[in-house]
Amino acid sequence: MVEKLILIFINWVILLLLMNTFISCKSNITDYQINNLKNEVDKMYEIDQIAAFIPKGKYEKYTPQQWSAFKDSVYIENTRKAMEIYSKYGYPGYKILDKESEQKFWAIIQHSDKFPNFQNKVLKSLKKEIQKNNASPEHYALLYDRVKVNNSEKQLFGTQLDYKSNGQAIPKNGLIDSTNIDKLRKAYQLGPLREYLNFMTERHFQMNKNIFEKEGITEPILYK
Repeated sequence: MVEKLILIFINWVILLLLMNTFISCKSNITDYQINNLKNEVDKMYEIDQIAAFIPKGKYEKYTPQQWSAFKDSVYIENTRKAMEIYSKYGYPGYKILDKESEQKFWAIIQHSDKFPNFQNKVLKSLKKEIQKNNASPEHYALLYDRVKVNNSEKQLFGTQLDYKSNGQAIPKNGLIDSTNIDKLRKAYQLGPLREYLNFMTERHFQMNKNIFEKEGITEPILYK
């Protein structure tokens, strides 16, 4: 009995030491490391945003195949770097990064679609961080839906979109609970779904205005 208690105590001490080591690694990050991390995230985000939108500048000369290959290379390399950051710091929320840099890191994870297991791992960490007010609830909702869509499942918050032939935005794969969608969105600091769909419909129209005008659509078709 005594030996069993001693063994339990030893295991508990080992666990405590491991936890202290983990916490120390997170809490002892220096200002120099934080600045370097922010600079790295800034650079990652800058190239991410080039890849996330329509080609501009020198990229306008790219063929569709070249542009697709460029986007893939950006997202893969950014994911590799994000994995290194995550393995070192966990999800770098407000206690490590400021809100702007946290948003940038989240955007990089959002575009790591070729690595769904990594996205799901970060999603679980992000849930814990928002419970500690250390990250954005909105970012959790967006990543949650992204993971669902990447698994060909319905969404909870309706943040990931497809577009009808007339340009109207619709939630990709449908919704889990369309009746309570606005309550769910509000709980995670998201506005009403109709407002979001209309905003994205207008944005999609402006980005593809020439195409829609050739089809006789001269203005975005919004939800009433």
